[in-house]
Amino acid sequence: MTKVHYLTAEGLEKLKAELAHLVSVERPSISKQIAEARDKGDLSENAEYDAAREAQGLCELKISQLKDLIANARVIDESKINTDCVQILNKVKIKNLKTNAVMEYTLVGESEANIREGKLAAATPIGKALIGKKKGDKVEVKAPSGIINFEILDISI
Repeated sequence: MTKVHYLTAEGLEKLKAELAHLVSVERPSISKQIAEARDKGDLSENAEYDAAREAQGLCELKISQLKDLIANARVIDESKINTDCVQILNKVKIKNLKTNAVMEYTLVGESEANIREGKLAAATPIGKALIGKKKGDKVEVKAPSGIINFEILDISI
């Protein structure tokens, strides 16, 4: 069963650009490194060759993962987003009821998450707990550090 990946149009373009870079720049560069290392002689004791082969494996894995992400991507139509309840691409202001700390996050797909930019993956425990809730709702989140209670202060686009 394939997993659907929700992305913004911008996020999908970034993934496509990264894939193109890996295929057209990184893959040929690694192949060149392997050829140069192979020319140096005995492969059984050639650390350069081993490192280049490992880099090739990691590059191919990343290419495969990006192809899967792109193939199963669903671009979110930003014009259909509303603020009645929390959904992907909403900006949500929440308050930790224990510490009274107020935080604001934009819920995004996993590949676009970046906590420094305030982008929280909808698949995280907090994201999952917020989805479908309304302004004023209190939410209980089962996080690795224990149960955290939040109140939804605002939902915006």
